[in-house]
Amino acid sequence: MSSRRSRSSRQTGTSMISEDQINDLVVQLHRLLPELGNNNRRSGKVSASKVLQETCTYIRNLNKEVDDLSERLSQLLESTDSAQAALIRSLLM
Repeated sequence: MSSRRSRSSRQTGTSMISEDQINDLVVQLHRLLPELGNNNRRSGKVSASKVLQETCTYIRNLNKEVDDLSERLSQLLESTDSAQAALIRSLLM
């Protein structure tokens, strides 16, 4: 299978990532995820699929949190007078 992968990468002109590089990236993701990092550091290895699933969940949660904060900020700006809103907007830019 690896010969098929290397052949297809030469044909498309893309570079392939090695298994070691993939493993290193999974370890880095594992360290960045608070849920996995804290709960499983002592217990040993976590599967790459679990790390990738948790990464996707974590990113989705971050996106939702950003959306919620953006909505709250919009509501705050609407409820303040124009001078305060202008000041807040200038600080955000």
